[in-house]
Amino acid sequence: MQTDLNLFKSNTFDKGAGLLKRTLWFLIHALIIESAWMPVMGLKIYLLRIFGAKLGRGLIIKTSVRIKFPWKLELGDYVWLGEGCWIDNLDNIKIGSHVCISQGAQLLTGNHDYTMSSFDYRNAPIVLEDGVWIGAQAVVCPGVVCKSHSILTVGSIATRDLEQFTVYQGNPAVPIRKRKIK
Repeated sequence: MQTDLNLFKSNTFDKGAGLLKRTLWFLIHALIIESAWMPVMGLKIYLLRIFGAKLGRGLIIKTSVRIKFPWKLELGDYVWLGEGCWIDNLDNIKIGSHVCISQGAQLLTGNHDYTMSSFDYRNAPIVLEDGVWIGAQAVVCPGVVCKSHSILTVGSIATRDLEQFTVYQGNPAVPIRKRKIK
């Protein structure tokens, strides 16, 4: 079997920060942000801001939250990041106000192009508008916009944009009903 030396070459993408900043973030993230033993939200919020995250008021950040690159993260007011959620932001993520990202949910901005022998990255930003709720263990894929007050239910996978005031369920997620707020 002949091996193509370029088969798994790593194409570059903009990490948004130099090696020193990324290394420091990796250490602080492992010791404080992602840690299950560090429940102090104020310290986590301070460190996220120091590393370039744009954060609104009233952020709730629970234990074991994973954030790849804080300098590519923007959160509105009163955002809830539940236990074990994963913000894998190889590209920008913008989250509006009054948004809940439940336990174990994943926001994934990157993937690989399996049609190319070089397995290049395919990254795209994610936008969660005001009032969005991402259910526990749900996944939002690269390039998706979850429009105002949409809901992605538990364990569902959003591969396309979610329309406003609509509840989505399944893999891939499909609309199941309109969201009515009392």
